[in-house]
Amino acid sequence: MIKVWAPDASQVALRVDAADSPLAATADGWWTGPDLPPGTDYAFVLDGSDPLPDPASRWQPHGVHGPSRVYDQAAFLWSDGSWHGRSLEGGIVYELHVGTFTPTGTLDSAVERLDHLVDLGVTHVELLPLNSFNGDWNWGYDGVDWYAVSETYGGPDALKRFVDAAHARGLAVVLDVVYNHLGPSGNYLPRFGPYLRHGRNTWGDLVNFAEPAVRSFVIENALMWLRDFHVDALRLDAIHALQDDSPVHVLRELSDAVRDVEASTRRTMTLIGESDLNDAQTVLGEWGLDAQWDDDVHHALHVNLTGETQGYYADFEGTDVLAKVWTKAFLHDGTFSSFRGRDHGRPIPPDTPGWKFVACLQNHDQVGNRAVGDRLPELTSPGLLRVGAVLLLTSPFTPMLWMGEEWGASTRWPFFTAHPEPELAKATGEGRIAEFADHGWDVSAMIDPQDPRAFHEAKLRWDEVADPVHYDLLWLYRHLIKLRAAEPDLRDGDLRRVRVEHTDTTLTITRGAFTVLANLGESPASFDVSGDIVLETAAVTRTGTGGLSLPPESAAIVRT
Repeated sequence: MIKVWAPDASQVALRVDAADSPLAATADGWWTGPDLPPGTDYAFVLDGSDPLPDPASRWQPHGVHGPSRVYDQAAFLWSDGSWHGRSLEGGIVYELHVGTFTPTGTLDSAVERLDHLVDLGVTHVELLPLNSFNGDWNWGYDGVDWYAVSETYGGPDALKRFVDAAHARGLAVVLDVVYNHLGPSGNYLPRFGPYLRHGRNTWGDLVNFAEPAVRSFVIENALMWLRDFHVDALRLDAIHALQDDSPVHVLRELSDAVRDVEASTRRTMTLIGESDLNDAQTVLGEWGLDAQWDDDVHHALHVNLTGETQGYYADFEGTDVLAKVWTKAFLHDGTFSSFRGRDHGRPIPPDTPGWKFVACLQNHDQVGNRAVGDRLPELTSPGLLRVGAVLLLTSPFTPMLWMGEEWGASTRWPFFTAHPEPELAKATGEGRIAEFADHGWDVSAMIDPQDPRAFHEAKLRWDEVADPVHYDLLWLYRHLIKLRAAEPDLRDGDLRRVRVEHTDTTLTITRGAFTVLANLGESPASFDVSGDIVLETAAVTRTGTGGLSLPPESAAIVRT
C-alpha cells in the first residue's frame, strides 16, 4: 500500500504516468492509496503543486528531485542464511567511502576488494552514508532520501549484493546513518509536514522528535537497514545533536526496537554512536547503545605523533595524555577543555569495557576536515607512523582503520561536493575556507570542494600496495591484526588491567603477558623490560643490564 504522512496538505494525489489519482485521508495526517507493481515510477502531488518524491522512497533512480520507484524488498535472493552476525567485541572496523574506495566507486566494485580486507584481518566493514544526495559525488552527509540507496553507488540491490558478499567472507557490515540533519538540496520533508523544527543543529533545523510520525520515520529507517538489507550494525552520526525532550529518548526507543529485530532474526546487531559528550552513559545508560566513537583517543595519538596542537588538539600534548586515555578512555572527563572554554565530560565507571569505545589513528572526519585532506603519512615520520599502528592495534579499545591507512595511501581525501546549484556551490566553498582558516591552516593549496579534482584525486591508488615501502607497512598491519586476534591479552578491553608508565618520550604499556614499548623520541631509549620480542618496527637491542634499547621513533611488543 502506498502511504505518506502529510498533515499539512488538504489534498494529496498519486501521480503515475502523468495521471493523478487522489489518496484517502486517514487518521493523524496519513494518506493512503493502492499498491503499485514493483518498478512503477510515482510521485506525490500536494494541493496541486509540483510532483514530489516519496519521503520514504526505497528507490530514487532519477535523483533526489525525480519520481520514486516501487522497490520489492522480497525479490532479492540472499545466500547468507547461516550468518548470525558478529559482535563488535574483539573486532576491528575498516571505514570506507564507496565512491573513492575503487576507481569506479560502486558497491559492486567494492565487493572485488573484500578479499583484501579479509587478508588484512578486519572483522567489520563500515560504509559512509549511502542514501541519495544531489549531485554526482558527495561524502554522504548531505543525504536527503534516507530510505534510498544512491544510484551513484548502484541502488538498493547493489547494497544487498555487497552485504551478501561480505557475509560470505565472514565480514560484518556497518552502515553510517545520519538522523540529526538533512542535506540542503532535495530536502522536501518540510513540504509534507513538521518533520523539522526550528533550532540550532549541526546543519540546518532540528529533526522534530516530538512528532510520533517523525520518530517512527527515523526508527523504521534504521530497522529497514538491519532487517531488509541484513546490515549488522549502524553508526549513528552526531547523536549529541539529536535533541529530544520526550519521556523516552528516541535513541532508547530505537535501541529497544533493534533488540526486538535482533531476537526475531537471531542475528547480532550493534548500535554505535558518534558522541561529543565524553559520557559513557551513551552506552551504559538510558540510550542503550552498544558502543561509541572516542575522539579523545584519536586526538592523543594524533598530537603525540604529529606535534599539532591547534584547535581541539590543544589539550592533548604529552605522553601523560596517552597514559590517561589508555586507562580512562577520555582525557576530558570533567576536566577543563580549552577548546570549549568549559569543563567537559564525566569519568567512566571503572568496569566499562574498553571495546565499547571505537578508536582510530585516522577517519573520514579527521582527514577530510583538514584544509587539503592530508593523511597521517604527510604529517609524521615513517617511524612514528608505525609506532601509531602498534599503539592502536594493541589498545584496549575497538580499533578502526581508515581506507588505505594499512598501506600508507598517498592519496589525499579532502572535502568534496557536486552541488548543481551555483549559489550552494559558492556557499560551500566559502564556508570551508573560513572554517579552515580558523584552524590556522594555509588554505592556498586547498582544492575547492566543487572542483572535480577534489573527488577524483581522493580515489585510492590500489597499485601502491605492490610498492615495497607501502607493502612493508601493510605487512606490519596484517601482522599486528593477526597477533591481536591470536592473543586475548592484546585485545583485552578491561581498562583496570592496563598499566602505563611514561617519560616525556616513551611509553611502557602492560597488556597481560605482553609489554608494549614505544619510543616517540629522536634518540634511542632504554627500557627495563626483558622477554621475547614478538614484534619490532626497528631493530631492538638488549642492554647490559638485561633490558632493551629501542631506536628512535620505534615500537616493540615483548612477551614478558
